[in-house]
Amino acid sequence: MNLSMRAIAAIAVLAAPLSAHFQVVKTSKSVIEQGDKAEIAIAYEFTHPFEQEIMNLVKPTDAGVFVDGKKTSFLGALKEAKKDKLSVWSATYAVKSPGVYQFYVDPVPYFEPAEEKFIRHQTKTIVNAFGADEGWDEPIGLKAEITPLSRPYSILKGGLFEGQVLYKGKPAPDTEVEIEYYNDGKKLKAPNDSFVTLVTKTDANGVFRAALPLEGWWGFAALIDDDETITREGKKYPIELGAVLWLKTESYK
Repeated sequence: MNLSMRAIAAIAVLAAPLSAHFQVVKTSKSVIEQGDKAEIAIAYEFTHPFEQEIMNLVKPTDAGVFVDGKKTSFLGALKEAKKDKLSVWSATYAVKSPGVYQFYVDPVPYFEPAEEKFIRHQTKTIVNAFGADEGWDEPIGLKAEITPLSRPYSILKGGLFEGQVLYKGKPAPDTEVEIEYYNDGKKLKAPNDSFVTLVTKTDANGVFRAALPLEGWWGFAALIDDDETITREGKKYPIELGAVLWLKTESYK
């Protein structure tokens, strides 16, 4: 390849959009009511949610639930499955009492060669059980997390969601937040690439707001340059630490 061809190739790579990575935690229900089956199915995957391009997810470092002020790991109960020949994981959890259950996962950092960094997205979703409506805005102690300021399991299609990004327990101002819709079945097509991943930023108090025009699962990933690095093949690489939250919008019937 001559110099001009190399230059053209380099420009093409730079011009190509980089799809947003999202660690995903989805539950079979966001609200459990009296009479419902009190068992939650939890799905974990690493993907580009809108484009539905799956990536391999090795067994996480930790996965569990936070309820009544306490974290409980159930990493050993995770089951591996294949989606597009790549690894995803699942678990079931029996809800035994009223409460707000925050299901979380802390993945093994993923190396992204194109960006020359590791990606570690600490992720959670929140479930209300039997009308116990307290604790949905409580941090669970992840190094990076989004604390909801809007009740996350009762956001209507077209509604506004507000959250606060925390890093090491403190508000993270001027932090970029990527937002994607989980385009199950690839039913929707974006007007152009800029609509695949929506972007906003936190204010001076680490707070962001987003209107959610579609019914279904939405992911929010607040991206922070971590204070740690990872050495790979003798070279230190930065870590993109993501505070990720998933919620499901619904409509009146």
